[in-house]
Formats: sequence, structure tokens, C-alpha cells
Amino acid sequence: MVWSVVAAELAASPPDGSWRILDVGGGTGGFAVPLAEAGFQVTVVDTSPNALAGLVRRATEAGVAESITAMQGDADALASLVEPDSVRLVLCHSVLEMVDSPTEVTKAIASVLQPGGAASILVANRAGAVLSRALGGNLTAAMTVLADAEGRSGERDTLLRRFDPDTLAGLMATANLEIHQMHGVNVVADVVGGESTSEGALHDFELAVAATSPYRDIATGLHVLVHKNT
Repeated sequence: MVWSVVAAELAASPPDGSWRILDVGGGTGGFAVPLAEAGFQVTVVDTSPNALAGLVRRATEAGVAESITAMQGDADALASLVEPDSVRLVLCHSVLEMVDSPTEVTKAIASVLQPGGAASILVANRAGAVLSRALGGNLTAAMTVLADAEGRSGERDTLLRRFDPDTLAGLMATANLEIHQMHGVNVVADVVGGESTSEGALHDFELAVAATSPYRDIATGLHVLVHKNT
């Protein structure tokens, strides 16, 4: 789902060498390397030096090392790492759940975007976490996520927060980022399986329901494509 949205956005603005993509928390280059292979200039900002080393190796093996810039740093410090109004597309996937201030990071994303630029943002969804735990038989954990103000399952939860469509939309609004699309990611993929479910059928089902409430709203993740107002 995320790839299809990003690909459609890029297809509307093919690479001309004059603009770049920023992948915040891009790790070893799951998005960055394929995008570089497609002809885009990509900067990856990540906190992990090991992940960035893996990115460099992967980019080198793919023959696109010159098209990728690796920068070590926190998403919270994004505004000090990247020049304002310098990026055409920002990817920020599974990051806002982990940072101290998602509001500041979102505003920093807006600040580095060119006017009219876009951002692909993926976050963990509270409802999906509640349902997955309940369906797995752990009703205590499901109730904890449901009741917790940040949607956490306890002190050992690796995430600092989870979102729902309204809180995600509100967060984008604080940075003057306009939502053009919102989709659920893994609506049922994380809770169904077995030999009776083919990969193709599951893929088609996910695409069919990803943008439709209430199915979108119970997915494991929520994905938005937003544009910076000109």
C-alpha cells in the first residue's frame, strides 16, 4: 500500500536531477535504494550507525552509492540537518511513535519540504493494536492499550505512542500539512493466514479496503500522503 502511494506520487513528477527525497529513519535503505535505482537522489537520516553502514553497503552493491547520502542524526534534530525548502518528498515511516515530540518532528518535516512538496508518513494504529491482542487471546493487554492515553501496552512497550485517524490528522494540521490520502496498512494481513489464504488474494483484499472506513481504521498501521501548502 505504501509503495503504491509513493510510486504514484513520484510518477506525477519524474526525476530531473534537481530535487531529492529525504527518508527519515530510513535504516538500511529498504526504500532509499530502490528509489535511487529509479533515478532519484535520496538522503537517509537515521540514528543508527550500523543501519547506515548497511545502507552504504547495500547502495554500493546496487551501484547507486553516488545517489544516496547517509546522515546520522535524530528525527528531532531534522531541521538542523537539512536545509529548509530543499526536499521534494519526505518519507517518515514508523518514526513518530518513537520520538520525544511528534509535533516538532512533523513541523520539521514541513520546514524542509519545498512548497507543494509531499510527505509519506506511516504510524502505528491504536485500534489495530487493540484488536490484534484481543484476537490473540490477550485481553488484558488489549484493555491496557485501549485505556492508555498514548495507546501503550505498558512500560515494556517499545513504542511511546500509537495513533488513530483523528489524532494523526490533527498532528498533520499543526504543521500545515494537508492530507491528500489516508490508508490502513495491514488491515487483516497480521491476523489472518494459513494455506487457505493466498498471497495474491490477501494483497488484492488489502488494496480494496485500505482507504475505506471502518476497515482502514482497524489496520495495524495508518499511512497518510500529505502536501505542504504553497
